Amino acid sequence: MSDELARRAFTTPSGATSTLSQGAIDQLNQAVPDWTIDDDGRRIERRYRFSDFGEAFRFATRIAGLSEEANHHPELGIGWGYVIASLQTHQIGGLHENDFIMAARFDEAYRDMKG
Repeated sequence: MSDELARRAFTTPSGATSTLSQGAIDQLNQAVPDWTIDDDGRRIERRYRFSDFGEAFRFATRIAGLSEEANHHPELGIGWGYVIASLQTHQIGGLHENDFIMAARFDEAYRDMKG
C-alpha cells in the first residue's frame, strides 16, 4: 500500500480544505506505519537511521530534491546517523493526504538507498 500511496498525485489544498479526520489519518498511516502522528493529529514524523553522517546527509539531500519536485517541504533534522522528517500542510494547519504521499515517497527513497 505504501508503493500505491507514493504514486498518487498531489492535490492542491485550498482555504476551504479541512484537515483529515482521525479515521482518514489512521487509514493513511497504515501505509506508512513507521511514521508517528504528533501534535494532536496535525503532524507526522519519522526518524531514519544511517551508519554515519555522510549517509544521513545524502538521504536528506535526496528527500530535499523530492520535496522540491512536489513543492511540499518537510521540516528536517539531521545529525550523525539520523534524519528526522516532519510533515504537515501549513496552509490548512494540519494533515492532508499530500503529507502521507510525501511520507511514502521518503520511505521509498530510504528503501532504495538502504538496498
